[in-house]
Amino acid sequence: MPSTSTTSVPPSATAIITALHTAGVATHFDSEEECVFAYPSHVPPDRALDGPHILIDWHTVAPSRPSGDRGLYTATLWYPEEGDPDTFQVGPRIFQSSAGGTLAEESARCGRAVGEWLNRPGHTAGTVLLAALAEYGIDIESGLLTVAYGTHSDGLGVPIAFTGWAHGRLTLADRAGSLRHMPSTHTGWSIILHDEHGEPVGGPVHITGDGTTVVDCVADSAEAAAVVAEWLTTPVSRHCDCYSQDRHGQRHDAECHRYARPSTAGSST
Repeated sequence: MPSTSTTSVPPSATAIITALHTAGVATHFDSEEECVFAYPSHVPPDRALDGPHILIDWHTVAPSRPSGDRGLYTATLWYPEEGDPDTFQVGPRIFQSSAGGTLAEESARCGRAVGEWLNRPGHTAGTVLLAALAEYGIDIESGLLTVAYGTHSDGLGVPIAFTGWAHGRLTLADRAGSLRHMPSTHTGWSIILHDEHGEPVGGPVHITGDGTTVVDCVADSAEAAAVVAEWLTTPVSRHCDCYSQDRHGQRHDAECHRYARPSTAGSST
């Protein structure tokens, strides 16, 4: 049974439980596992682990330290294996603190993300970006988009025609290589050009945010989609000589991205 005694619940757990209640989801502290479970509001605590649920744990800095009252939260989806309810499978990470803010700040961010996922299953920053790309006809059905979800990283891929017969690829994700984070915790998109060999060409052709501060996911996704649309409609010049150089571990020089941009593009974002 979930712990109900406030004296047995650490401050970090109390902070996230308060934030989760504010987000409209059910939650309880498990004193044996020393973590917090979150689940849909209609599910009673004794059935919380019967279906998909989110496990939240944390790392804190002691209040006695100069940077005290700081916290890092991680929220991960878990679900029982079909046919074996006593065995659980780990799902995607719903939230991870990118910087140790105060307990109040980080618990609020984590609570919003978890609440968003439980109240709108499947609605992620990635789905917002997919919708923005679809406004330009860039989707899986058109063959202009591929979606990859991995254990450690995700990414959208968009094939780009170079001059001649070669094709490269734009990849889109956030700085942590994620598409499955929540819109409320989105900190910016990054777009990287890869050549016909799969090697990155220079730095990002488009990047927003600082990887820590939350930005408006809808507006940021619309901006990224517009950049991709421009790359698809403007010829891309490919005349670097990096691969013709006789050297071990050939990579593109940092200046190569200057030659890969659409001819109508302005300065780097």
